[in-house]
Amino acid sequence: MPHRDKAPLGAPCWIDLFTSDPDAAREFYGQLFGWTSEAAGEEYGGYITFAKDGQVVAGGMHNDGSQGTPDVWTVYLASADAQQTVDAAAAAGGQVYLAPMEVPAMGTMAMIADPGQAALGIWQPSGHQGFQVLGEPGTPAWFELHTKAYDPSVAFYRTVFDWDTHVAGDTPEFRYTTLGEGEAALAGVMDATSFLPDDVPSHWTVYFGVEDADATLAKVTELGGAVVDAAEDTPYGRLATAADTTGTRFRLLGPNAA
Repeated sequence: MPHRDKAPLGAPCWIDLFTSDPDAAREFYGQLFGWTSEAAGEEYGGYITFAKDGQVVAGGMHNDGSQGTPDVWTVYLASADAQQTVDAAAAAGGQVYLAPMEVPAMGTMAMIADPGQAALGIWQPSGHQGFQVLGEPGTPAWFELHTKAYDPSVAFYRTVFDWDTHVAGDTPEFRYTTLGEGEAALAGVMDATSFLPDDVPSHWTVYFGVEDADATLAKVTELGGAVVDAAEDTPYGRLATAADTTGTRFRLLGPNAA
């Protein structure tokens, strides 16, 4: 697997799972993707670190229900100065959910929402640089914002995170912008106005790489999860949507069927 020492500024650098059942999550993702997991001590709130073949790929924390927030995967973008990024986000029409907070020996985190009210994390690394591998089976492979505020959101990420944006599609059926271009793209923004239900907010979603999307979906159901969208061939690979044992959604990205 290719090792990545540090994410480019403004790019996705970490993901973590906010889950009401950490033990079940460790079992589910361990069986599904071959992850190992380790829980930190009380000083880190029992934070879980997931690894694939010895390289860290994701984190997890307990959702005790006190915040009224559903279980969810969160995407973090890399920042050189979390406070500066939070200030820029607020000035550009975003909201601040969590002011910058130091995680001892690891870095500084914050939580914000963009103009479409999609939540995302900010990570200013020190000892912990983020996931060490991506784009391989069992690791994060793609990061995508589904938004009902497409134009304001693209402008927001360009302004706040200095994104180099490229239009990949600009038709009523498919409006899509990427961070970077072509094979070098690191994330995408999709206009979801036409397909997101009224009661589903704009949100970031994580795709995990798999060798076989259909076989992975079968494993999801075997482990007590659910298939949300069956696997389908696309110009970008064979895509599917699944949910874990508490209903947390994630997506799969594998090679198209032969």
